[in-house]
Order: sequence, then structure tokens, then C-alpha cells
Amino acid sequence: MSDDWPFSDPRDFACLSLKSILEDGLPILLVSHDSDGTWQFLTGDDVKMPDARVVGLGEVYDLDPTIAGVADLPIDWEAWRETVDAPWERGPGEPMIDV
Repeated sequence: MSDDWPFSDPRDFACLSLKSILEDGLPILLVSHDSDGTWQFLTGDDVKMPDARVVGLGEVYDLDPTIAGVADLPIDWEAWRETVDAPWERGPGEPMIDV
């Protein structure tokens, strides 16, 4: 693991994302750090369960290194932004994909 890895969780830590991000290239505009420690990297649109994917945290980071800006997001918080270039906003949140 690189010394510049921004997350306290390892690169192979299982997290949730969406097919539309991983395969279709849509941007990550919403991040949730759930009460059980799970990370969710989402588009901000309504989530359809067939679109949900379990993926390693490192794979998401490799797709979008700007998520380093939320690596310190507290448990039970979420972060959102309008565009990939916009700053992250933060606040207490709820899980988007309820597993």
C-alpha cells in the first residue's frame, strides 16, 4: 500500500457503487459512510438495486482520485457535490443502498 493512500481502510475494502459509475463513466457526486463502516459511492440519482455493485475501495479511487477529499468522512455522514470539479459538502446522512 502506498504511503499516499488517503483512506484508513485498505484498497481491497469492500464498498458499494453503481454500474453506471464503474462501467458507464457517470461521476461520483454522493458518498455515504454508513454506520457499519461501509462506503457508498453514488451518482446522487435514485438507486436501482440491479445497478448496485460491490467493489474494492481502491478500484473506486483509481476511477476518481478526487474521492480522497472525503477519506476522513465520519461514520454516519455523507458528502455531495454538484459536479466533479465542485467542492465536497458534508453532513449527517442516511445509507442510500440499504443492504
